[in-house]
Amino acid sequence: MNYSAFISHGGGPLPLLGHEGHKEMVETLEKFATLIPKPSAIIVISAHWDTPEIKVNTQAKPQLLYDYYGFPEQAYNINYPVPGAPQLAKELLSGLMGLGVPVVEEAERGLDHGVFVPLAIMYPEADVPCVQISLQRDYSPQLHLQLGKQIAKTIAHLDNVLILGSGFSFHNMAAFRLADNKEAIKNNREFEAWLKQVLNTSMPKEERAQHLINWESAPGARYCHPSEEHLMPLHVALGAAQLEPTAFEQIPVLGKIASFGLWSVA
Repeated sequence: MNYSAFISHGGGPLPLLGHEGHKEMVETLEKFATLIPKPSAIIVISAHWDTPEIKVNTQAKPQLLYDYYGFPEQAYNINYPVPGAPQLAKELLSGLMGLGVPVVEEAERGLDHGVFVPLAIMYPEADVPCVQISLQRDYSPQLHLQLGKQIAKTIAHLDNVLILGSGFSFHNMAAFRLADNKEAIKNNREFEAWLKQVLNTSMPKEERAQHLINWESAPGARYCHPSEEHLMPLHVALGAAQLEPTAFEQIPVLGKIASFGLWSVA
């Protein structure tokens, strides 16, 4: 059995710096890590890597990419020496062909904070090999659902691999600074209610996929996501599973409701 998950990864390195606005997020990620066996490998799709193609990181010893600014010095000294999984990466390079966009190797880029921050919480020993795959920059919902489906198909012969979509179900940066703004609260609540209905109720997988393809028509959708990059990791996670979740949580992160889901992948 393999697994997929979608997580809201919070603000930069703050979850690792003890920030109070991420307390429930840290607890939820720790809980999710206990709900499945320790993975044999993790495939991460982060909101913080998008490319014209689909890229697969093939490094055996990936470095960390501190892709944030304005934080205390300790944020740039975070160490998470997770190994890569070159053989799995090569299988993914081959298995993801046919999606309609080029699939190419990346042998230099480090793992961004959408990867190492949640993994350092879930698996602090840094002993689970990790492969990162980029989003495709056009942010097609159909393509990213298909990407998840194809990842699941490629790893079907393996066991205990976790496909991790690392984004944020609310990502209006200006609204994070509007703690008591009625418009922000209303749009956040309405979009999260829609997500809960789509993700956490029983429906045919084709119907669920269609809801995600048409996500822009959901209440509050474009307010919560002025751009799509933090939502598309959800499409990948759901494309891999398209079932009711094993676990589903909606918790406050930085003062906004945020969704987390965990699925089994047959």
